[in-house]
Amino acid sequence: MDTIGARVRAAILSNGSLQKDVASAVGMTTDALSRALNGQRGFSASELAAIARHLDADLHYLITGEADPHTLTVSARHAFDPDTRRRSADGAEADRTVINGVVLALRQADLHTSPPELPRTPDEMANLLGQDFARDFINRLDALGINVIRIEDISTAYSFMADGRPVIVIRSTGNWFYENWSLAHELGHLCLGHSGIVPGSAVVDAAEAAANEFAAELLLPATALIDVDESVVESAMAELIWAYGVSTEAMRNRLENLDRPVSGSVQALLLKNTQRALRHHWIWGADDPITERMTEASARRFPQSWIEGHLARIAQGTLHKDTLAWMLGVASEALEVEEPPSTGPTDTADLADLLG
Repeated sequence: MDTIGARVRAAILSNGSLQKDVASAVGMTTDALSRALNGQRGFSASELAAIARHLDADLHYLITGEADPHTLTVSARHAFDPDTRRRSADGAEADRTVINGVVLALRQADLHTSPPELPRTPDEMANLLGQDFARDFINRLDALGINVIRIEDISTAYSFMADGRPVIVIRSTGNWFYENWSLAHELGHLCLGHSGIVPGSAVVDAAEAAANEFAAELLLPATALIDVDESVVESAMAELIWAYGVSTEAMRNRLENLDRPVSGSVQALLLKNTQRALRHHWIWGADDPITERMTEASARRFPQSWIEGHLARIAQGTLHKDTLAWMLGVASEALEVEEPPSTGPTDTADLADLLG
């Protein structure tokens, strides 16, 4: 049977390395590597990524057994420099390890639900998400089968399809309004069928513009802003910004694009920092919902279905807990989960392999 362990073993042999040397180089014990090669435990995301780097092997092939059909399959949110009119995603290359870890975590979760069919327009997506979705955006996406990961070890937002499943990876920043736009932007890439929108792509400008248009109409639909005019006061605009979960900059750009005139005082409000504008013009009770949103947008997050899938396989003894520990952002040895009894020492053949 062609397994990850078998493919890693073949890569080690092809490289001319000894198993004990590979184990040492990637931070594994020789026993752990031997058991993983023989299917007695699974590889963690970090282990497979390290092995691929050490052996100069194709990580996609090690995971799937198939050649990677595209060298660049993810779509990244690009920064835009208005002076040079150029888009960039400078951390994309360094982010590959994180993206590979996310893909491995998804595949190891062994999900049994059918991947969703994505709508093509913002209106169709808004209908699926339901009213007032901005406050609960990630959970609404999860309910539709769109997997969202929030992680600190990444430079920008990404979207891609893995085994037919849509995935969005965003950076934890604490800026909930930036997070919402990143989610809507990457959702646009997925719904519009974009793939490989990365630095150097010939269609990056057109695809990024289309994804931004999708996000604008999803978060700030033109029909919802039809009554915005010069009579709107600052406090009412602050409430709109909060309800739609966007930044002052996003609201300002959207109103300009829709040719919706506002008063000079509202224009001044929209030039302010988002949180400062809200705290100054919107009064609430003893609670501080702005800080609450910031705290949520700072937390590491993986879909609950992935976590449950890993827990089930760990309990069955078919998966090691290292990837789950990485998902939760804790040390593997500190993670207490249900595990099967130890399978005991490796057999004579395995020991012979370890000795070279």
